Amino acid sequence: MRASDFDFDLPEALIAQEPLAERDASRLLVINRSTGTFQHRRFKDLGDYFEADDLVVLNNSRVLRARLRGVNQRSGGAFELLLVEETAPNLWWAMIKPGKRARVGTRISLSHPAGSPTPVHLEVKATNAEGHRQVHFEGTENILTELDQLGEVPLPPYIHRRAEATDADHYQTVFGGAPGSVAAPTAGLHFARDTLTGLQSRGIRICEVTLHVGLGTFAPVKVESLEDHVMHEERYAISEASAKLIQTTRRTGRRILAVGTTVLRTLESATDADSAEVRSGPGRTRLFIHPPYRFRSADALLTNFHLPRSTLLMLVCAFASPGATGGRDLILRAYAEAVRERYRFFSYGDAMLIL
Repeated sequence: MRASDFDFDLPEALIAQEPLAERDASRLLVINRSTGTFQHRRFKDLGDYFEADDLVVLNNSRVLRARLRGVNQRSGGAFELLLVEETAPNLWWAMIKPGKRARVGTRISLSHPAGSPTPVHLEVKATNAEGHRQVHFEGTENILTELDQLGEVPLPPYIHRRAEATDADHYQTVFGGAPGSVAAPTAGLHFARDTLTGLQSRGIRICEVTLHVGLGTFAPVKVESLEDHVMHEERYAISEASAKLIQTTRRTGRRILAVGTTVLRTLESATDADSAEVRSGPGRTRLFIHPPYRFRSADALLTNFHLPRSTLLMLVCAFASPGATGGRDLILRAYAEAVRERYRFFSYGDAMLIL
């Protein structure tokens, strides 16, 4: 298949710029894969589609305040940084704007979000083929401990405003605990604490896995042939308790709901191809899921509406049908329905449930 097979038209007015006041007030487009039909519901109705002993799997990765601002120590020119991946304490790969001025050897003093200078600074050590800079921080034992004070929530570029104080809460899931993502696992943003309590009151089980979301997950596929696309590597971990609960749910014939594409990629990456057993422990994945693909780990998927040509949209299309193109056709038809019905798209947008 080609990347252009996953294009669609989206009015810019439907790209959500603000979160809803109540997390679980979003709309829910429900897709039945076997009939190809849609239902328009509310997210609060999610529990109606599951029964006791079904399992909901969440991604508990927490978003870092990974956007930093600073000035060139020599010229005073302004820089904006987005931390991408830690390779050692105080050594990170980062995106820097303007990149042309961030040459190797450039030293940058960081600023507090309020604009005042701080004692923390960094030096650009290297560049890579993607244009990212390797930076080394000084003036702090570990920049990770400073991010809550110095960093900003890294809202995605299609949200056309700077992060506000409320985004520090709204762009995190209520169950996030393991810091490491540079973008939110957005399907989980719809869950309020009452949502989780309500599911558990029905006898629906909940467990957590961790996948630290990197920028590559949301990047559009720039090559036309999907076989030529290389995924960015992401770190994940599954506890022994979660792996055991997933296996028990599978053996007893109950359903597993993956909350988000990150959970689904984690489960597929950790599922043994021969035994279908889910392996516990840490891991790294470059798994690129697109049609056709045979899933082994989940029976339902909760997800947001995704960018054209994105690997997330391709994964959703693969989940919608085992056929080569049927899933894509169904999902693009669902997206067209969502546009007609004025659903809100992307990170702060509405949700889709695929059964």
